[in-house]
Amino acid sequence: MSRIIVTTSGKGGVGKTTVTANLGMALARLGKQVALVDADFGLRNLDLLLGLENRIVYTAIEVFAGECRLEQALVKDKRIPNLALLPAAQNRTKEAVSPEQMTELVGALIKTYDYVVIDSPAGIELGFKNAIAPAKEALIVTTPEISAVRDADRVVGLLEAQGIKRINLIVNRLRPAMVQLNDMMSVQDVQEILAIPLIGVIPEDERVIVSTNRGEPLVLSETPSLAGKAFDNIARRLEGQTVEFLVLNPPPDNIFSRIRKLLLTKII
Repeated sequence: MSRIIVTTSGKGGVGKTTVTANLGMALARLGKQVALVDADFGLRNLDLLLGLENRIVYTAIEVFAGECRLEQALVKDKRIPNLALLPAAQNRTKEAVSPEQMTELVGALIKTYDYVVIDSPAGIELGFKNAIAPAKEALIVTTPEISAVRDADRVVGLLEAQGIKRINLIVNRLRPAMVQLNDMMSVQDVQEILAIPLIGVIPEDERVIVSTNRGEPLVLSETPSLAGKAFDNIARRLEGQTVEFLVLNPPPDNIFSRIRKLLLTKII
């Protein structure tokens, strides 16, 4: 059975597209046929994160208009051929697409692909409705910030109202040192608010920014990283494997952190 998953959050800037790109690549590396669908019409970015922006000839809009076949619009990844991207159009607004069209499009994709992962735009307007219309399950991406978690909670309710019951949580950009100082919400805090199963925790990592700018998902890096491992682990959990969560400890004390703690103690 093919799986149709929407990656969403409500709030912008929490890393949905980064998660979609790395998760899609990780699933493809497990041997799965994966199609990534950029549902952010007008503001597409998924092609950039995959390094496929120069290979786009047609987009989903041309498919809807009958100007090309679906196969012509799909952009095969240069490194892993069982990963394909269906790009959104930059010169059209979200109103150019309907939920019914998205459902029909994804229905055609699942005949060929094991996974169809839809990258939802920020917000809960028409773009969001288009993205969730064909989905059977969802990944909620949030950072450990109260505004992001509150928006994610609202989205969980909307997904359940749409009939999507299989919803999993990804906590992105966690900083263990800040959690230890009570300057950031913990994963447990986020779980208590959202009350949905946790499928992955991704630590803050500067290499994510580097990989994004290069168009090379972190999971392809030859240099091991906790963030890259976290993406791989999420893919394996989606496949039904039992994978322990990474132990994310704060970095060891150095002279600067000890001075900071001393100053904080004196202030208090």
